[in-house]
Amino acid sequence: MRRVALVTLVVRDYDEAIAFYTEVLGFRLTEDTPRPDGSRWVVVEPDTGAPGTGLLLARAAREEQAARVGDQTGGRVGFFLHTDDFARDHARMTAAGVTFLEEPRHEPYGTVAVFQDLYGNRWDLLQPAT
Repeated sequence: MRRVALVTLVVRDYDEAIAFYTEVLGFRLTEDTPRPDGSRWVVVEPDTGAPGTGLLLARAAREEQAARVGDQTGGRVGFFLHTDDFARDHARMTAAGVTFLEEPRHEPYGTVAVFQDLYGNRWDLLQPAT
């Protein structure tokens, strides 16, 4: 095995999710392909220029899926966004309206702060210790 290529994130609406991940978090849209059933294959990735793990933005199709939007991990941090400059990205994200749930803190493993995406899923913004 080489890497995890995609992780599914259940969303309420494709276009609002694309806008948040590309315009607010600075990801790039790498694919948006219509499917015969009316759904779309939508992939966003951090704009690093190198291959990494992408998010497959999957619109909730059933009530059970819609109930999980924003709570895919039961309230735990489920996603980890690494940065090489915590202060820069924290300031940019704050200016873009991202909700941070705590002040930045320094841990043995790096500088970190928990934030929410547009649906309430919890993420770590993390600059790993060197």
